[in-house]
Amino acid sequence: MVSQEQRRRQLAREKFLRQQQRRTSARRKARMRNSVIASVLGVVVIGSLALYTTGVLKNDDDKANANAEVTPSASASAPSKAPDPCEKAAKGSVEKLSWKKEPAMTVDKSADYTMKLATTCGDIGIALKTSAAPHTVNSFDFLAGKGYFDHTKCHRLTTNGIYVLQCGDPTGTGSGGPGYTIPDENLKDKSLKNNVYPAGTVAMANTGQAHTGGSQFFLVYQDSQLPPSYTPFGTIDEAGLKVLKKIADAGENTGAGDGAPNATVVINKATVTKS
Repeated sequence: MVSQEQRRRQLAREKFLRQQQRRTSARRKARMRNSVIASVLGVVVIGSLALYTTGVLKNDDDKANANAEVTPSASASAPSKAPDPCEKAAKGSVEKLSWKKEPAMTVDKSADYTMKLATTCGDIGIALKTSAAPHTVNSFDFLAGKGYFDHTKCHRLTTNGIYVLQCGDPTGTGSGGPGYTIPDENLKDKSLKNNVYPAGTVAMANTGQAHTGGSQFFLVYQDSQLPPSYTPFGTIDEAGLKVLKKIADAGENTGAGDGAPNATVVINKATVTKS
């Protein structure tokens, strides 16, 4: 028979065990809650770091770029995908061409030359500044004659900060070139006022260093603030500006104002003609 004292001790022991179970359960729940909080904080921190390193949280206005780099960083926004306003590219493939040195001068510096870019989005006519930029015009005459630009994509569109379409890289990556470089020219062109490249300007891309132009060039469809470091060598005709406006209206693929154009911009054929 269990005595009253033994019964009291048994009840006390059972109460103690119940308290221990409740405390253990509470500690387990606290650990789970803290783990969830830590996970959420980890995601926030990682996300913040990702935003910072991609430039969303910092103001990056560096305009010196490598070959294809002629645009400042842009603030992020939701990507907008407009319908492709351009036609399918003509049949054919990009030729893999390269030369060790700048071609010999063959253009007539006193003559007028024009360049026509027959693109999937429409024809872009360009009056070339031969006397002011003879090395550049001579290079384009040479490259176009070799079919260097044919079937190449215009790989970059900027719609924020500056407003240009960039072309001339057969690789489509922004790092391609003809194997040689040409000198900077015409950097004091009278059209470049207050470090603005006006709409309709065609200019050379470069690496940010002097005399590093190759084959990549950009077409300005809206006045753009840039240092006078990029050789202006042509002026786009009215029809060409309308084509550029159509391309720009379709936007680019990042939504941040700097990326590949949503429009399928391919140069089917580039020709340089002496007037």
